[in-house]
Amino acid sequence: MNIRCFHSWDVTPKEAVRIQEQLREKVVPRGRMPSPKLVAGADAAFDLEAERVFAAVVVLSFPSLELVETVVHQESLSFPYTPGLLSFREAPALLHAFEKVRHNPDVVFIDGHGLSHPRAAGIACHVGVCLDKPTIGCAKSLLFGTHRTPGLSRGAETSLCDETGRVIGAVVRTRYRVRPIFVSVGHRIGLAQAVQLTLACGKGYRIPEPTRQADLWAERAKRGDLESR
Repeated sequence: MNIRCFHSWDVTPKEAVRIQEQLREKVVPRGRMPSPKLVAGADAAFDLEAERVFAAVVVLSFPSLELVETVVHQESLSFPYTPGLLSFREAPALLHAFEKVRHNPDVVFIDGHGLSHPRAAGIACHVGVCLDKPTIGCAKSLLFGTHRTPGLSRGAETSLCDETGRVIGAVVRTRYRVRPIFVSVGHRIGLAQAVQLTLACGKGYRIPEPTRQADLWAERAKRGDLESR
């Protein structure tokens, strides 16, 4: 896959904030795509003792969600842990993994936030702009914003809003009585379709299958299971 980064990753945290402010202007927070044939998921695992990051990208068929391709990439960590700047610690490895992907997914799921970020420039936005693909952020915990509690049934949702009341994402219940996840636009897709596809990519787990599989493969790589096989 082709990657188009508009900046260097070798930056300070202060420079990274300025890049996020530029990134915000490049995000297309809307779009409507036909039903995808291939969906991708991306996630990373960290070995802090070895200062390594293990990035995994999986491609699944849709709507059957059968595994089509997996790519794992590892590299040294080069950016310090800084709240709100996750993409500078994780995205370089994810993008290197995407470079090795042979199939061309129609939409990408990222384990992290998109517009539901203090500068409206989360990792899903960063990866989405660099890939120039419809991208959805699916985060397991709240980073920014306020919301009401959604209903208990699967598919129940409520708006995630910033301090001005602007909608920046959705809080979505993916399983009955299970903690909701936080869905937001990364790039080139509308929020309603992002939520719809997130639910359509569920296989009975809290996390949508693309990012769930990516998480499994990243953790396997971190443990060395893939090398042993």
